[in-house]
Amino acid sequence: MSQSNFNLGKVAVLMGGHSAEREISLMSGNGVLQALLARGVDAHAFDPAQRDLGDLKKAQFSRCFIALHGRYGEDGTMQGALELMGIPYTGSGVLASAISIDKVMTKRVWRAEGLPTPAWFEVHSAQATLDAFAALGSPMIVKPAREGSTIGLTKVLDADQCAAAYELAAQHDPLVLCEQFVSGDEVTVPVLGTGLDAQALPVIRIVAPGGNYDYQHKYFTDDTKYLVPCGLPAGEEAAIQQITVKAYRTLGCRGWARADVMIDAVTRKPYLLEINTAPGMTGHSLVPMSARAAGISYEDLCVRLLQTATLDYPAAGQSPDGVAA
Repeated sequence: MSQSNFNLGKVAVLMGGHSAEREISLMSGNGVLQALLARGVDAHAFDPAQRDLGDLKKAQFSRCFIALHGRYGEDGTMQGALELMGIPYTGSGVLASAISIDKVMTKRVWRAEGLPTPAWFEVHSAQATLDAFAALGSPMIVKPAREGSTIGLTKVLDADQCAAAYELAAQHDPLVLCEQFVSGDEVTVPVLGTGLDAQALPVIRIVAPGGNYDYQHKYFTDDTKYLVPCGLPAGEEAAIQQITVKAYRTLGCRGWARADVMIDAVTRKPYLLEINTAPGMTGHSLVPMSARAAGISYEDLCVRLLQTATLDYPAAGQSPDGVAA
């Protein structure tokens, strides 16, 4: 065990949990766990759906790697619990996590800061979804505002689909987002770091069968192509990275995140869709793929992220990374 990794202490890899993305979280968490163990970290699996959170304190874990996706892990609730226990954790803090998981709130913040994001409506009924379709046109994306992994998402092509699309999304979240569809290249951009030190990793261009980058194509097939280098003109890639880092900083994200972006096929203007503050770390996941293109191995990425574990509100006599001052 290296001295530096020994100093990371006893680490809980939080995985599983209660969200609709539990299955993917377990895949991410087990990948992270094995990587940390391979690097000599004293890491242990911890599933909040099967153990009381108080066990983190009782078992004297010194920091947590959050590999939870979606609600109760990526939405500020777990971050708040860890703040109260004084256990540093990876990724964004309470406020940035809570805003980022809410696609409507995220878009409001971005729009207020002049960042490009597709037009949208927040809807609470099938009729409102139909009204949004009349305003936004076809195609229109209908999705839960606070879910990930394309769960509950429908690409609406005609008015007859609006009611079913709303009902599907509403099954996962009472807050439903109707968003103007941007036709063009789909890319994703990981960001590492905090504040002025935040930097974008290489852009990945996603080419899914029929343009349908759904849950199955994200995690369980090899039909989707991920291009890194992305093949975009150098100036265009740099501009997308710049916008993504600004979007990351605007929300107050820290540690790491991954933003999804659409590039209009005609104007080549990029539009920010959403940001994930606890991205996937599975065999199909995109942050490790981009990091690898930048010369960062999966194992080194996991250790690097763990080293950034911190607190919003360290207790008196405690530094943000949990070490007694």
